[in-house]
Amino acid sequence: MNRSVRVRALLALAVIALSLYIAVTVPVRFGLDLRGGTHLVLQTRSTPTTDADSEATDRTLEVLRGRIDGLGVAEPTLVRSGENRIIVELPGVQDPKRAADVLGRTAQLTFHPVLGTADSSGDASRPLPKRPRERVLPDESGTPLRLGAAALTGEDVKEAGARFDQQGGAGWHVTVGFEGDGRTGWARLTGEAACHPAGDPARRVAIVLDDKVISSPQVDPSVACRTGIRDGATQITGSFGPDEARELSLLVNGGALPVPVETVEQRTVGPTLGAQAITASAWAAAIGTALTSLFIIGVYRLTGVLAAVGLVCYGLVSYAALAALGATLTLPGLAGFVLAIGMAVDANVLVFERAREEYTARRRPSARSALTAGFRNAFSAIADSNITTLIAAALLFFLASGPVRGFGVTLGIGVLASMFSALVITRVLAEVAVSRPRIRRRPRLTGIATTGAVRDRLTRRNPRLMGRSRRWLGVSAAALVLAGSGIAVRGIDLGVEFTGGRLIEYATTSPVDPDRVRTALADAGFPRAVVQSSGEAGLTVRTDPLTNAEETEVTGTVSELAGRADKVRDELIGPSLGEELRRGALVALAVALGAQFVYLAARFRWVFGTAAVVALAHDVVILVGVFAWLGRPVDGVFLAALLTVIGYSVNDSVVLFDRVRELARKSPGAPLPDITDQAIVQTLPRTVNTGIGAAFILTALAVLGGSSLTDFALALLIGLVVGTYSSVLTAAPVAIRLHHRARREPSRRT
Repeated sequence: MNRSVRVRALLALAVIALSLYIAVTVPVRFGLDLRGGTHLVLQTRSTPTTDADSEATDRTLEVLRGRIDGLGVAEPTLVRSGENRIIVELPGVQDPKRAADVLGRTAQLTFHPVLGTADSSGDASRPLPKRPRERVLPDESGTPLRLGAAALTGEDVKEAGARFDQQGGAGWHVTVGFEGDGRTGWARLTGEAACHPAGDPARRVAIVLDDKVISSPQVDPSVACRTGIRDGATQITGSFGPDEARELSLLVNGGALPVPVETVEQRTVGPTLGAQAITASAWAAAIGTALTSLFIIGVYRLTGVLAAVGLVCYGLVSYAALAALGATLTLPGLAGFVLAIGMAVDANVLVFERAREEYTARRRPSARSALTAGFRNAFSAIADSNITTLIAAALLFFLASGPVRGFGVTLGIGVLASMFSALVITRVLAEVAVSRPRIRRRPRLTGIATTGAVRDRLTRRNPRLMGRSRRWLGVSAAALVLAGSGIAVRGIDLGVEFTGGRLIEYATTSPVDPDRVRTALADAGFPRAVVQSSGEAGLTVRTDPLTNAEETEVTGTVSELAGRADKVRDELIGPSLGEELRRGALVALAVALGAQFVYLAARFRWVFGTAAVVALAHDVVILVGVFAWLGRPVDGVFLAALLTVIGYSVNDSVVLFDRVRELARKSPGAPLPDITDQAIVQTLPRTVNTGIGAAFILTALAVLGGSSLTDFALALLIGLVVGTYSSVLTAAPVAIRLHHRARREPSRRT
């Protein structure tokens, strides 16, 4: 074992040992879509007196933190996003209505003297100024009261607590204690009220929360005029239940929000849905990895076995990297973790195919020298193809949000881990294995001393594909027209993330006809509701933004038809946020195409960069068009799949163009169509074998991943097929046409 092999072996052992330690000792943090809970995005709003700037948002965040602590939520997350948004994650909270109500209430608590009753002809539903600093609000019974200026605010309150009066029979109430100047102010307010006779409305004190009188008790007859209540305490009474009393005390203790907040996004996922997704993805990973490993072993024999071992090591390293970085594993991220297993095969296949070429081309070949050359010659294509995927992952991280951003993190970690497993771990194992005397005497066991069935068939037939470049471009154009007509005829069904609205997924006890539910909801006043089946016994309902009362009515309608309908997912996206996300998705797609072009133009000629981007646009239009024809939603998860397809497609183009560049250097005067045909014959075995390996993973994910991941896996399967076609029969013909045009232009000018 030479020095370089020993260094790589020690590095591989150190990384595997460290990864194993981290995997055992550091748990990966699951996102709310996997462990269940409520995700809220709150946006602060300016008032006539206060701007919703970063400082006001920071103060709002601290008030919200106190309220959440009072709710007793374990491991909550509160972070500021931008200047005026706050992201709140509440694990285990399955009642988003209460959480949003508690967090969204301004909680402006004030104490007012009652000046008397107002004219009943006035509108008592909102504050009506009668005199300067005077307002009118209805009391608990609806009687309009004239209130003077606030004598005390919530800032004067020391603490509040929910109590149950067992002896007096008054039920639940909230005790309020004042501090500092608040004690003096409370004594003055109650002392002035005590100067009025019993029964006079002016003997009452109004306690107002967010412009609503929650209590207006009359001062007890035992309180002396001008003396007031000096113990600095009072009770807020009313028809409170235990939850209402605790919520009110929580709001009072937490203090008022500096500025109002609005819920612009709300997602709630039941714990069973997340558990099912984890189980399904684990099965998909196990079965997909097993099938991929069997396929690789069948094609590449001993080196295939070592590649399968490398896949296991890849899974360990990438899982440990997620845990060490403290990354949150979301549902799309979990899918990305499974998907990267298929991508990890690609580097191994590239190396093994180059090693086969080297073995065949040498006069006195050996498996070890061919393998070393294979790693050396394949490095350029491996680096270029993986960098393009890392570009897509980086764009997802910086331009996307929520679970889709988590997918970008997982995909990026997976790409880096796959490169390490292929270029270091698998290489060490393979170099040690082929050095054994028994293996040297039987080189065919390595899988390198054979050209392979795909390469043999291509060599015998020697297809001249680029001689019919016009035909292939015509096929691509026809596919674009067919897909584009789907977009024009059926339209793109944008998900609630991009349009704003509410999406609710139900688990029903038995299958329900979506048309019956759609008709019932239309009769109930929701004619624009979109109802679709979800799994064997489930429904998804997508509507315009709904209030909580309207959501209750929708759930009731579904339950009447289904017998029982349990909510497993509830998403609410405000229209302004939907427009912002839609704009961000278009920006992400445009930046992805532009970034790929810049990178490819820098690494190759501009002709190849342009051809690759044309093929990418071809794949994007076809994939969106197929989803339009199928009536499937285009949402954030689809965006993640689309950007991944871009990475897949450009991988194939990069491998092909890398070989074209290499052959062009060896034969400078050869025609580009001939070189391209030769490059296709040499690289197509890698494309086919990698595609089959990835297809095993994606098929397992589509079949076993459940409704949450079906569309994701379907989009990637379609993109895999279309991308494989376009890299050979779209990108290559476009590059040839551009090359010929570029050569004709100088001759015309001369």
